[in-house]
Parts: sequence; C-alpha cells; structure tokens
Amino acid sequence: MKMHELAPAIGSTKESKRIGRGHGSGNGKTAGKGHKGQKARAGRGFRAGFEGGQMPLQRRVPKRGFNNIFAQDWVAINVSALEVFEDGTVIDAEALKLKGIIKKANLPVKVLGNGKLTKKLEVKLNAFSASAAEKIAAAGGKTEVI
Repeated sequence: MKMHELAPAIGSTKESKRIGRGHGSGNGKTAGKGHKGQKARAGRGFRAGFEGGQMPLQRRVPKRGFNNIFAQDWVAINVSALEVFEDGTVIDAEALKLKGIIKKANLPVKVLGNGKLTKKLEVKLNAFSASAAEKIAAAGGKTEVI
C-alpha cells in the first residue's frame, strides 16, 4: 500500500450539509430550520436545564437537608492505623501524611479506639476518643492534644 492509495473506510465520512444555498440545494429558503419559532431565530441557544419557560426540574424538586457552611472537617483514624509506625516514634499529622494514612495534613485529626496497639508511641494530634487514649497509654505510649 502506498500513501496515495490510502482512503477512509466507505461510509465513515460524509460531506457537511451546506444550508442556506438556494432551493436547488435541497436546504434553501428556511435552511432546514422550519418556519418561524424560537429555534429558527438567529443567535438561539438555551441554558442548561431550560424547559421552554416551564418551571425547570431543579426548581420543582423539593429541597432537603441542611449544609452548615461553618462546619469543621475532621479526619478520623483508628488506633490500629498507628501500628505501622516503629516503637518510640513521635506521631503528628505530617508523619501520618508521609505514611499515607491521611491525605491532608492541614485538617484536624482525631484518633478513635478501634483495633489494637502493641507499640509504645508518642501521639501529638488534635483529639482522642477516651478508648483510644486508654489503648495508647496501655501500650506504654503518650497522648498530647495540640
């Protein structure tokens, strides 16, 4: 096969419709837009969700719930997640981020008491549940609220 023999597959391409080029073209006069009406006008276009003046769906559907704009996002981790650290490590949000336990180090972190802890760790985070603080202390570690 040579470069000049290359051609697209039959039926894969079609010529664009040349509208408004007279009656002989088959798309003259109204140029395929029919007679009058909003869709026949120049510059027509509707915003997303426009229903021709009918009350749009996003306004017909009842609203539910409440989104508190002042709510503080927290990251919750379990005591079992701290098991990946070596004995005697000082753990803060940056250390958790480096290990891939949390994604953002700038959000406050709370440690919850699910799981077991066998290592002596010094944990410096924003909050601890009572059972989490108990388990860290039982393993010989320390907790510090920052």
